[in-house]
Amino acid sequence: MLTGKGQSPLLPSTARTATGLTHARLDALELSQAPIDPDWILEGAPQARVAQIAEGTDAGATMAMWDCTAGRFNWYFGCDEAVFILEGSVTVTGPDGETRDLSAGDTAYFPAYTWFEWHVPTYVRKVAFCHRVVPSLARVPLKVLNKLSTIADKLYTVAFGARNAPIRRKAS
Repeated sequence: MLTGKGQSPLLPSTARTATGLTHARLDALELSQAPIDPDWILEGAPQARVAQIAEGTDAGATMAMWDCTAGRFNWYFGCDEAVFILEGSVTVTGPDGETRDLSAGDTAYFPAYTWFEWHVPTYVRKVAFCHRVVPSLARVPLKVLNKLSTIADKLYTVAFGARNAPIRRKAS
C-alpha cells in the first residue's frame, strides 16, 4: 500500500525535527486516491484514500492515515498492521470466519500475509502502523547485532556514565 525509498517526503501537514521525530496534524493531511483492487471488491464501489505520515529509518515501518467509503471487499495484509479507528466503523472477518466490529477508539492487529474481509457500512478512517516482516533467516544476525549493541551500551555507560550514554535503536 505504501511505497517509497529512503526518507518519506513530508507532507505540508507533517514535520520532522532535527532528532528525527515526525509529527502530523491528522485533520490537515491531504489524502490521495488509493484504489482497491477491483478483483477484491465484493459489494458496492468503495473509494479508499491514504496519506503517508512517516517511514522508519530502514523503510521497514510506516505510519499512514487511510479512509474508505461504503463497500465490502477482501484485503490482503502484506505486512503486520496495527490500526486505530479514528472515525466510522468496519466489520472485519478473518480467515477463520471470526467477525469483529471495529469503531472509533478501537484498535486491531492484522498479521502479515493474511486476508480479511472488510465491510464498511458508510465510512471508516484509521491510522495504520505497518511493519514489514523480516524473513526468519535474517532474524538471527539481527538478534546478534541487537545483543552486541546492548553490550556496547552497557560498556559505554560504565566508562562514561549514564548521562552521556548514546541512545540506540534496535536493528529491525
